[in-house]
Amino acid sequence: MPAHVVHPRTYLVVFAALIALTVLTVGLDLLVREDLVNLGAVQHPLALAIAAAKASLVILFFMHLWQARPVVRLVAVGSVLWLAILLAYTLTDYLSRTWLHVAGY
Repeated sequence: MPAHVVHPRTYLVVFAALIALTVLTVGLDLLVREDLVNLGAVQHPLALAIAAAKASLVILFFMHLWQARPVVRLVAVGSVLWLAILLAYTLTDYLSRTWLHVAGY
């Protein structure tokens, strides 16, 4: 099977997008820390969405999942679904516990 050749411009565009998303993440954090912007409950989901976008760019382009065979894509999607299942079960345990205050801690 011949290797897929990726144009260097693609890597540069993805790199620029990663830098832009990183600057956005740091900028939002600085604005929130200095109390210039109050995002409230949106802050954490927004930060996670930016992180997911950066992870997707890395997986798709730098790890070549974009040009991968369908079975490789299926394994990648299955892995993400399995991770989601494990996190969901962990959160159900964590959120259903009653937290006791221990004196001195």
